[in-house]
Amino acid sequence: MVQVAVMGYGVVGSGVVEVLSEHSESIAKRAKEQIDIKYILDIREFPDSPFVSRFTKNFDDILNDDDVKVVAEVMGGVHPAYEFTKQCLLKGKSVVTSNKELVATKGAELLEIARQNNVNYLFEASVGGGIPIIRPISQCLAANEVIEIAGILNGTTNFILTKMIRENMSFDDALGMAQKLGYAEKNPAADVEGHDACRKICILASLAYGKHVYPQYVHTNGITGMTLEDVAYASSWGGVIKLIGQVKRLDDGQLDITVEPMFIEKNSQLANVDDVFNGILVRGDATGDVVFYGKGAGKLPTASAVVADIIDCVKHLKARKYLHWIDGGDDIVKPYSQTVYPVYIRLESSLGKQAVTEKVTALFKNARSILRTNAPENEFAFVTDDMLVYEQENAVNALEQDGIHVLSKIRISDL
Repeated sequence: MVQVAVMGYGVVGSGVVEVLSEHSESIAKRAKEQIDIKYILDIREFPDSPFVSRFTKNFDDILNDDDVKVVAEVMGGVHPAYEFTKQCLLKGKSVVTSNKELVATKGAELLEIARQNNVNYLFEASVGGGIPIIRPISQCLAANEVIEIAGILNGTTNFILTKMIRENMSFDDALGMAQKLGYAEKNPAADVEGHDACRKICILASLAYGKHVYPQYVHTNGITGMTLEDVAYASSWGGVIKLIGQVKRLDDGQLDITVEPMFIEKNSQLANVDDVFNGILVRGDATGDVVFYGKGAGKLPTASAVVADIIDCVKHLKARKYLHWIDGGDDIVKPYSQTVYPVYIRLESSLGKQAVTEKVTALFKNARSILRTNAPENEFAFVTDDMLVYEQENAVNALEQDGIHVLSKIRISDL
C-alpha cells in the first residue's frame, strides 16, 4: 500500500479525494498498488466529511511522515504552495499538481530539485485540465521536432466569445452569464485578461523547447476590448475571433510566443472549438498537426488528470520519469515588437472614405478593406499582409496624429 496526501480541499482537491476513493479498486489495478489517502491538508473545518479523520491543518504532519510517498498539491497560487512543494521534493516525496501558476513561475527549479532527489514532479492537470497534453508531448510525440503549439487554453474566455459570435451578446452580458453559470470567477481578471492562458502556453513552450519561459516575457492581451463590431468584421472576413496562446521556434532559435485575440479562418481546426471547451494544436515535423480537444477545467476532469499523475508516481517510486527543462531568461523570447504578422484594424474618422483610404494605403502593406452590415459612415476596417509589430504601431500612431481614431487592432492567425 502507498500512502498519499492531498494539499487543498477546494474544487479540485475534493475531486481528487472523490476519484481516489470511489475508484480505488480500478486505480489499484493500474498502479499495481493500493493507494490510501493518509492526510488532507486544509485550514478549514469539514466536520461532515466522510474523511474528517484524515484532515490536518499542519503541513509538518505530511512532511515528516516517511510513509507518505506522493503528495497532490491542489492549493493554487504560488505561496505557500511553492514552499510546501519544495520541502516535499527535498524530503524525497513525489509531488503532482494542477497549479499552473506555480509550474509557470517555478517549474524549472522544482523539476531540478525533483531530479536531484530522484523523485517526480508531474503536472498533467496544469494545462488542459482533463485533456491529456503534457504526457503526449513528452512521450508520444517525443520523436518529433515541435514546430508550433497553438491553442484555445481558457474555457471562460472561449465561452464569452462563443456567446458574442453565436448570439450577438455583448462582452459584459456574456461575462455576466459566465459568472452566473460558474464558468467565471467573481474577479475574472486572470481569465479575461489572458493571464491563465499565458501560464499554460509558458508551460507548453518550456516542455517543448527545453528552457523555462516565464510569463513576464510573454506578450499577453485579453478579450476585454472585444466588441460585436469586431465579431461582425471577423465573420465578413471569413472567420471568428478566438483567444489564442501560440508559440513557435524561429530560425534564429528564439521563440515567438504570445497570448492574444486572433482572427481565425472558419476552416481552421480551432475555429469550431466553442463554449467552455479547449483545443490545443501541436504541429510536429513528423506527425503534422495533432489536436487535443475537451473540457480544460472542472472538478472531475481536472481531478482525473491529477489522479493519473499520482498513479504514474506510484508506478515510478524507484524509477524517476524523465520530465525536465532548464532555466531560461528573456533572451529566448523574441521581443514582441520584432515579430511579424498580418493585422485587422478598425477605424473611426470624419475625413471621408477617400482620405482615409489614401492614408491607410500609404502606411500599411497591401491594406484591403472589409465591410459589415449597418456600419456607420465614419467607420472603416481593413486587413493587411505581414508587418513587423513596431511598423504597425508606428502606422497606428501616424493615423492618430492625422485625426483617424483606431478603435481595434487584432492579429490575423495563420492557423
